[in-house]
Amino acid sequence: MSAIEDVKKAAAELVGHFGSGRVSEYFQSFSETADFIFYTHTQRLENRKAYEELWKTWEAEMNFKVLSCASTNQSVRLIGETVAIFTHDVSTEVSTNDGVDTVAERETIVFELLNGSWIAIHEHLSPAA
Repeated sequence: MSAIEDVKKAAAELVGHFGSGRVSEYFQSFSETADFIFYTHTQRLENRKAYEELWKTWEAEMNFKVLSCASTNQSVRLIGETVAIFTHDVSTEVSTNDGVDTVAERETIVFELLNGSWIAIHEHLSPAA
């Protein structure tokens, strides 16, 4: 399998965990030092633990739950042999106290090859244009 195929597989697993509510597995797709930028949040999250804490707040305060997530328009750009930039469009169905909503977004995930596996080290989420 090529590096691009390996990155696409890692991304598909990450999105699969997210979209099927496997929260623990989803977070394990990111390095502990990964950072996150979300247009829905005022501050950059400096590490995975900060994101996990924010997620727990969403669950507690809004009864937040991801119902499904579909990834389209995928692209992978390799930077050397150990870094890859994955971009895609995502359509996510979420449930909160306000009901069910579908959110269209664009996402960039930077992966790094660590110990033979591609792991996410950065995520940037933007609203779809």
